[in-house]
Amino acid sequence: MKKILVVGSNGQLGNCIRKIAENYENKYEFIFTDSQSLDVTNNDQVQSFFYDNKPDFCINASAYTAVDLAEKEPGKAFAINAEGVASLAEACADCNTTLIHVSTDYVFDGETNLDYAEDDFTNPIGVYGQSKLKGEELALDLNPKTIILRTSWLYSEFNKNFVKTMLNLFSQKDELGIVADQFGQPTNANDLAEAIMTIIKTTNKTFGVFHFSNYPETTWYDFAKKIAEFSKSDIRLNALTTEQYPTPAKRPKRSTMSLDKIEKVYGIEPKHWENSLEDCIEILSK
Repeated sequence: MKKILVVGSNGQLGNCIRKIAENYENKYEFIFTDSQSLDVTNNDQVQSFFYDNKPDFCINASAYTAVDLAEKEPGKAFAINAEGVASLAEACADCNTTLIHVSTDYVFDGETNLDYAEDDFTNPIGVYGQSKLKGEELALDLNPKTIILRTSWLYSEFNKNFVKTMLNLFSQKDELGIVADQFGQPTNANDLAEAIMTIIKTTNKTFGVFHFSNYPETTWYDFAKKIAEFSKSDIRLNALTTEQYPTPAKRPKRSTMSLDKIEKVYGIEPKHWENSLEDCIEILSK
């Protein structure tokens, strides 16, 4: 039975994979780790863990995702998002393990009206994106059997995310201002988990960089409006510009990614973000 190591299993994606693991228990053995049981910044621990467990697949769902805080903690961001990825990639190469590493749309600067393809020029404008891009480069350099999955605006019923933050604020406030001039693609982490399992099940794998998200693009403001609609909230939402809502880290204005490659290569058809959001709201309302 093939082994699947899920690194960072206490995060959104890790929890979503844990939720569907029982559907595959007759075919795969899952090993779930967190930062306590497998610290990716400890190279010796990573090497030892791989030597003992010899996984066939490693899903790296661990990441430093505090976009604004990364501006103050670049060392920590790079330690987890770059150096930690390098440790995993080296261990994967030694054990002939396929690495599936999750990255971000923030590797792009957002200064285009075209959807970003996988081989388009990367130019991250913040520490978080810079650290994630470095992790991509190290993973691809160190392990030939690497699949990078760039995703965006991840949310789920687990952990802290935009959807849960909005629902919480809706219950506390009469009105909210939401940025309306940043465009991207919300992604339900449950859909990403299913996409990863589809890739793992595929016999003849194509390695390299792929984009996965829900579609089409939207703004944070319109995303929030749909959250309010599906949760039957009467919150009043006001559209803000990025200048009206300054943050420590700059965000891409439009980081919309093309999803053609993953559909063509792996047959994965992304879902409409409104449908996936409605599914999430339904779970959270129970």
